[in-house]
Amino acid sequence: MTPVPTWRLVAAAAVASLVVLAAPWPAPVFWTVDLALLAAAVVDWARAVRPRTIPVAREMPGVVPLGGEAEIAWTVRNPSNRRLLRLTLADELAPSLGATSRRARIAVPRGGRATARTAIRPRRRGKFAPTEIVLRVEGPWRLAARQGRLQVPGVLRIYPPFRSKEEAELRINRARILEIGLRSAPGRGGGTEFDQLREYNVDDEFRRIDWSATARVGRPIVRTYRAERNQTVLLLLDGGRMMAGRVADVPRLDHAMDAVMMLTAVASRLGDKVGLVAFDQVVRAVVPPRSGRDQLGRVTEAMYALEPQLVESDYRGAFAATLGRFRRRSLLVLFTELAEQAVTETVLPVLPLLSRHHLVIVASVADPDVAEWATAVPPDASSTYRKAAAVAARSDRARTVALLRGMGATVVDAEPGRLAPLLADAYLKVKATGRL
Repeated sequence: MTPVPTWRLVAAAAVASLVVLAAPWPAPVFWTVDLALLAAAVVDWARAVRPRTIPVAREMPGVVPLGGEAEIAWTVRNPSNRRLLRLTLADELAPSLGATSRRARIAVPRGGRATARTAIRPRRRGKFAPTEIVLRVEGPWRLAARQGRLQVPGVLRIYPPFRSKEEAELRINRARILEIGLRSAPGRGGGTEFDQLREYNVDDEFRRIDWSATARVGRPIVRTYRAERNQTVLLLLDGGRMMAGRVADVPRLDHAMDAVMMLTAVASRLGDKVGLVAFDQVVRAVVPPRSGRDQLGRVTEAMYALEPQLVESDYRGAFAATLGRFRRRSLLVLFTELAEQAVTETVLPVLPLLSRHHLVIVASVADPDVAEWATAVPPDASSTYRKAAAVAARSDRARTVALLRGMGATVVDAEPGRLAPLLADAYLKVKATGRL
């Protein structure tokens, strides 16, 4: 155990130095005082409780959303005969957890326990596994302390924030209202899966009348339909270098994760199966398609620790892996950046093969700063060059979108905060019109 002097020993040495200076025979007094202080410190250190014998527990939440607030608590017990155990602990907390403090000073009564807490506000997604806690236990005279390391493993998951949760609930409720026949908004179709027979109302279409049932009961009967259930939605999340670019000071990948969570919540709650394939040069995570409330948790767990890799994404490999695993006709949603070269060289050549058997939606985050630069009046020469670059970038992006739509894909290109809702609307439109 490492011996550590305390501030009380330093203060005692300062007082002793004054005594030595005032003494008529400083040399003998100096040696006497120093030996006395050293002996006292050694005895105090020897009587200090060994850190390894002190039970320490760390309590922290299993999951915290990025930017959210939580609390970490350390609980220490005093198994010794010391009336009051004084100690200081330091925890192995990463700086990006944003802890108010990772140290605490605690006094624990004999046979009792004491708890210290600190608040955290994470600034980065991912998995954090703090392992060590350093304890510094003071001796009874508080002149010296024993210091040692304890193994207290723990796991803390920082999930991406679900900013579109309220929008998701709104669309789920609206879809359910439309499904039971309350026509709160005009729309084409209304589902193609037979639901039930009921009496004719003045708002019903004549083509919905079931003439056989009408003849049997002697009054008009219509067929009602609902949106198809048990369809498959596959989400392909690109984690390559293009998704590392920051939009509104957040990586594109994080904006895409919000849209993934919203689409998963909406589709799985409406009875469809949702799966995830996350990739860059290789496939990083696969979540088989399922429905129900638990699927959102599975998808979030699979992608929360993903970080954009500074490599070129292998779209062909991701498409091959997806089609090899899931052969049923599905709605494929590709989350990527609309970089003209990457799209034209890798996505467009295989798009006809995908759209032959599946519906394809390409989702991307548009940068609002680029739109602002392209439309602003430049006040100086440097702003003129920036505007020219922004206009060229928007032109290239519009050309890429046109190419994708010309090949049969639906493109949702929206600014942060609008991508997830517009993508959910595109999914609901596909579902309402029975295109799957």
